[in-house]
Amino acid sequence: MIVSFNYRNRHSLLERLDPRARWIFSLLVLFAITMFWDVRFLLFFLALTLGQYYLARLTWRETRRAWYFVFFIMTTMVVVNTIITSSGTIGAAMKGTHTVIFHQFTIPITGWIWELNLTVERLWFAVTQVTRILSISALFLVIPFTMDPRQYGATFRGMGLPDRLAYTLDLAFRFVPTLGRDFQLTLDAQRARGYEVEKVEGGLFTQIRKMAPLVVPVTMNAILSGEDYANAMDLRCFGLRKRTWIEKLTYHWRDYLWIGFGALLLIASVVLSLLGYGEFWVPSILLQ
Repeated sequence: MIVSFNYRNRHSLLERLDPRARWIFSLLVLFAITMFWDVRFLLFFLALTLGQYYLARLTWRETRRAWYFVFFIMTTMVVVNTIITSSGTIGAAMKGTHTVIFHQFTIPITGWIWELNLTVERLWFAVTQVTRILSISALFLVIPFTMDPRQYGATFRGMGLPDRLAYTLDLAFRFVPTLGRDFQLTLDAQRARGYEVEKVEGGLFTQIRKMAPLVVPVTMNAILSGEDYANAMDLRCFGLRKRTWIEKLTYHWRDYLWIGFGALLLIASVVLSLLGYGEFWVPSILLQ
């Protein structure tokens, strides 16, 4: 049985909007954010998305796990791709002269020299990248917590997607909480059999091997469940003709205003980008 994200109606302003309008607005703002690498513009979008997060009436307790995952991915991207290897840095940030903070780093005890070549431009690009990721995360994080799971399929179908793709996206949004439920059930079952996950010791490969009693059953159950869903849909001839949906969605004036606001932001971003604004920028005070 598939489950959904925990949802309760908070009677917020966002929940009064048509879910299609919310998705369209989020996609428009996403494309607008990708136009800029100037942190001054990105701070505007960060404030905008945090304002939307505030209007959703979400609490830290409800969303902290999702934010922990975002922070983990963001830290990995910034530290590995930008600060250490610089492979994630755009070309404009690496051209010309740079203000070097330090060129090499000596690893204690071993005496090995690590050629890091850390510059002000690279660090500022890391700040820019963090601002960009936080803006996009805050933009889309509110959707799973403030949207009725029963409306996922009807929303994507109402946006013009085929029935098969709309229902596939519906199942995809339910996959993560379903996988979490299955993992917790497997963990409880293994604990009842004497398996103590808190005492998993040894090296990295040893710990991975000892986690097999949890990973293998959850993975196999996910694969088998996916096959069951596909077979059930095929038996009902899903996708052969146009389907009907229980949930009926209707646009209202506020939905058009919300979509229009997102379209206005995208048009303004495109115009500013064509005029040469939004390129990577470093404050002159830091270069001194």
